[in-house]
Amino acid sequence: MTYCAIDFGTSNSAVALPAADTVQLAPVEGDHATLPTAVFFNTDENTCAYGRAALEAYIDGFDGRLMRSLKSILGSTLAEGTTELGDGSAIKYTDVVTLFLSYLKTRAEARAQAPITRAVLGRPVFFVDDDPRADLLAQQQLETAARGAGLRELHFQYEPIAAAFDYESRLTNEGLVLVADIGGGTSDFSLVRVGPERVGRIERKDDVLAHHGVHVAGTDFDRRVELATIMRELGYKALDPEGREVPSRIYFDLATWHLINTVYTGKRIGELRLTRHLYVDVAHHERLLRVVEQRLGHALAARAEEAKIGVAAGGATSIDLDQVEAELRLAFDEAELVEASIEETRRIVEAAHETVRRAGVAHRDVQAIYFTGGSTGLAFLTRALAEAFGHAHPVFGDRLASVATGLGIYARAVFA
Repeated sequence: MTYCAIDFGTSNSAVALPAADTVQLAPVEGDHATLPTAVFFNTDENTCAYGRAALEAYIDGFDGRLMRSLKSILGSTLAEGTTELGDGSAIKYTDVVTLFLSYLKTRAEARAQAPITRAVLGRPVFFVDDDPRADLLAQQQLETAARGAGLRELHFQYEPIAAAFDYESRLTNEGLVLVADIGGGTSDFSLVRVGPERVGRIERKDDVLAHHGVHVAGTDFDRRVELATIMRELGYKALDPEGREVPSRIYFDLATWHLINTVYTGKRIGELRLTRHLYVDVAHHERLLRVVEQRLGHALAARAEEAKIGVAAGGATSIDLDQVEAELRLAFDEAELVEASIEETRRIVEAAHETVRRAGVAHRDVQAIYFTGGSTGLAFLTRALAEAFGHAHPVFGDRLASVATGLGIYARAVFA
């Protein structure tokens, strides 16, 4: 009976399978070895799509419910609640996680040509910051969802430690590495002893000197981008006739993936229509009302994410808001991204410092920083971390696949 390793990420997910003397990533969407963690319930055609297909169906304008960042709600009471799909029906959030894990499992079984009931699942160092009970609940919710998908024998491994295994598989010497796994929902750090003679050990507890993390990562940068740019065009931070800022809650909800749908209730739309008098520039209110009435929140969140990625890929970009108003377009560059993200960057760098402090190790003894996770594509962020550990050699792994590969290496040790 074969097994798999699942990297269920906030933004992207992947599955690793055993292959001869190594591990390989299973194609989970066409030839792609990773897929966006997204589910779209298409109420027009009564179908369900995953990954890129889910995003494309939503962009193509089908009616339904797009769900992303599912991992970020684990550990909260929201995860045990239900969400409406747009056709009068509803589904539990945890059942959506089960459906997504079932899809990954089915793709892995198609490649393995065998049923799979054993798996290693990755988990962040902290699902929820500073709340051990909520953190434990989050792992229990993920385990319940995995069992609902048909996985019976389960093991968990911290995602940054899994990334260390992937890094270690290519080393020829001993070393002390700070793994920086910065994804969509969390920024996790582990200080790990690595080396060729340690490869294959199941028990690596003594090699992990410390681990720490914060619930700050890619989706938080997206939110900052949206608030600093798009939401300003809808009246965020605008002043009312008395010189006071207009209420801001609706803007924060529109910029937070799992809260966007809460803005579309009849009650909130009715309340919003009554706030026109608060806006000195009535165009702000008209745009905001248009976004809510036409349910453009997810599309705007996607524009913010695209702007972040565009800046990461090559400097300046622009944000097309033609859906909101004809010919409305905003310029955006790295300087603006850095400015918008000062607090998130500070918290992430501080988490790295705290990891080394907890290990009781001097900064100069850290020989390498191993970067993995989608958000390590943000050059200003990796620069800030590299500067914080000037003696360490920066090493970049596969941003989307290192954790899945490392989980696969660990699964080989556990199940082989």
